[in-house]
Amino acid sequence: MQSPREILFDVWTSVGGAASALDAVMLTGEEPQLPSSFRVAAAAQVSVAASALAAAGIWEMRSGEAQEVTVDMRHAAVECRSERYLRVDDKPPPPAWDAIAGVYKVRDGFVRLHTNFPHHRDAVCKVLNCQAERETVQAALMQWEGEAFETAAYANGGVVAFMRSHEKWSATPQATALAGLPLISITKIGEAAPKPWPPGERPLAGIRVLDLSRVIAGPVAGRTLAAHGADVLLVSGPELPDIPWLTIDTGRGKLTSFVELKNEQGRGVLRELLAEADIFSQGYRPRALARLGFSPEDAARINPGIIYVTLSAYGAAGPWAERRGFDSLVQTSTGFNHAEGQAAGIIGPKELPAQMLDHATGYFMAFGAMMAKARQAREGGSWHVQVSLAQTGRWLWNLGRVAGGLDTRDLTGEAGMPFIEAMDSGFGALRSVRHSAVLSKTPAFWARPAMPLGSHPPQWPSRD
Repeated sequence: MQSPREILFDVWTSVGGAASALDAVMLTGEEPQLPSSFRVAAAAQVSVAASALAAAGIWEMRSGEAQEVTVDMRHAAVECRSERYLRVDDKPPPPAWDAIAGVYKVRDGFVRLHTNFPHHRDAVCKVLNCQAERETVQAALMQWEGEAFETAAYANGGVVAFMRSHEKWSATPQATALAGLPLISITKIGEAAPKPWPPGERPLAGIRVLDLSRVIAGPVAGRTLAAHGADVLLVSGPELPDIPWLTIDTGRGKLTSFVELKNEQGRGVLRELLAEADIFSQGYRPRALARLGFSPEDAARINPGIIYVTLSAYGAAGPWAERRGFDSLVQTSTGFNHAEGQAAGIIGPKELPAQMLDHATGYFMAFGAMMAKARQAREGGSWHVQVSLAQTGRWLWNLGRVAGGLDTRDLTGEAGMPFIEAMDSGFGALRSVRHSAVLSKTPAFWARPAMPLGSHPPQWPSRD
């Protein structure tokens, strides 16, 4: 089984990172850190370290100054479920899930419903022809087989998952399509001159990141880029649903504006922002933004030299390429819940102890964005970075299993206390997990407080 350093070597070099750069990295701590049969703590440490190493590399490009990068495994594991440790005015998080979200029996197994957004809940209830109450939903689902319900729900705009074993998942056309894709894809999508680095005292100082994402993975990517000094502008719609606790946790370091993309005026505002951006990071359903004129190729025409980052649930190829999804559903579809349940000796699904696919993918998005930006600064071009929850899941699965890992004591609130920092915000006094990567010359931190959505005008701050 590979060590975390060997895993990091493979991730780092897969997108062109120089092997010698790893001489500056120190990975501390040992597995396991969280109760799981999977190597979730190693995945946390490696994904955070990859993003931090990219930031250190950019700083060396900009300043000529090398630095050391240290990532502690326990701290990274805590950060990869940072939403659990967040406190606002000393109050803990509210319940994380909608009343009918979760696991249900069907004729041939189990399904998981994700109904935190009202339109997703309504779609499920429409397919089942029932009220949004757990008992009635369960009764209706007993009339269905799992894959048939999964297909019908998606066709009607819902987001659900039939629980598969890893063997059954591996036999699907979607898993076959993913097997031919890299963990992180960076491809050239246009010609452009190299863009010089703006002045600044941090790795990403003056770098403008347009963040169009919600929930966890995409917002974690923006939060990570902000931790290294980027000006991150989170763009949301005034009518788009959100999950407030996650918005607070992942909003640290960001500006936030409302732009209505349903009308041409709003799309014009976004084009103006895009024209002055360095990185465009988006987690909308595949091709949703393309229909509005913001595909990767559109972005490269609007702003030659752009780094365009795409997050999807199930990957860029295959029959599920356009399928909506969230971490909990991808865990269910691809075999993690089945395998954890078996390891725990229970009949039915068991979740990973963190939304690890989300968090690791967020760090890989930031990593890919920085590696592509460094490449743009060296050789020019516009670049497209693609990651997916399912591909991160495939990577995590292939890291191997931890014997007895489920017997590990969980990292409760007290265990996370050494990694907590206090800061003010637009929501009240926050206690939240500080970034787990320690850079010796350019410490990571968030220069802006988390603010309610739409708190700022849709414009970039000055680079002065």
